[in-house]
Amino acid sequence: MTLAKTADSVQVLRAALWMTGSIASFSAMAVAGRQVSVELDTFEVMMYRSFVGVLVVLAVGLYAGTLGQVTRSNFGLQITRNIAHFAGQNLWFYAVTVIPLAQVFALEFTSPLWVLVLSPLLLGERLTPTRAIAAMMGFVGILIVARPGSTEISPGVIAAASCAICFAVTIMLTKRLTRTATITCILVYLTVTQAVFGMVCAGFDGDVALPSATILPWVILIGLAGLLAHYCLTNALAIAPATVVVPIDFSRLPVISIVAYLIYGESVHYTVFIGAAIIFVGNYFNILTETRRVQPA
Repeated sequence: MTLAKTADSVQVLRAALWMTGSIASFSAMAVAGRQVSVELDTFEVMMYRSFVGVLVVLAVGLYAGTLGQVTRSNFGLQITRNIAHFAGQNLWFYAVTVIPLAQVFALEFTSPLWVLVLSPLLLGERLTPTRAIAAMMGFVGILIVARPGSTEISPGVIAAASCAICFAVTIMLTKRLTRTATITCILVYLTVTQAVFGMVCAGFDGDVALPSATILPWVILIGLAGLLAHYCLTNALAIAPATVVVPIDFSRLPVISIVAYLIYGESVHYTVFIGAAIIFVGNYFNILTETRRVQPA
């Protein structure tokens, strides 16, 4: 019994270390996104980020010998998923440049709750009373974070809330893809198609800005941090239950609040933390219930 508890403690510690990398990467990407916004629009940011991603994914796939796993099966689903992710990421990069970073992260945390609402439509899953309660708590949290009536609902707030919906669609379509496609196949499609999307959208007006020597390191950081954040998060979920990982992930909010205060002097209204706490409780309540439901007798 003692050995089992020790093993569990080691797994939780390993998951916490992976989540430290994920939190640091997400925070770095938010800061880097704001730094490059002085020269690049969101489409250009996504284009250059995807260029970095393509190089990294192809290099790793070549080294691991997994590039042969890339096939044309589920091509339409791959493109649909990547359109949703491209839209969500563009909205996210826009939001981090115009509203406090803590507010962006708080609204982004509603993504799992949007999965509960949309999964009956896209995945055919049943909306249970527990999931409905969790979704309603998330909606209440959104209202508290956005504070309609006390402050104007800015385009940045709308973008941050909308990116959570796009990320929810991405999560659900990724879940369908993982039934038949490998991680290498998904990542290759993700980076290549989004590089194409970025080039088309960035070049639509005939003016594509090149990153200067000053912001080039920030552009590279965005590309690397984006991949590293999801890699760390995936590893954490692989070795520890979501009931352990989700509370750690929510520590991104106080971390980014401190970072934003130290770098940009941003002050955060207390309602952001109240709303985020309600969103967290809704997420955690659903995960805890689902985990208990699937445990064998």
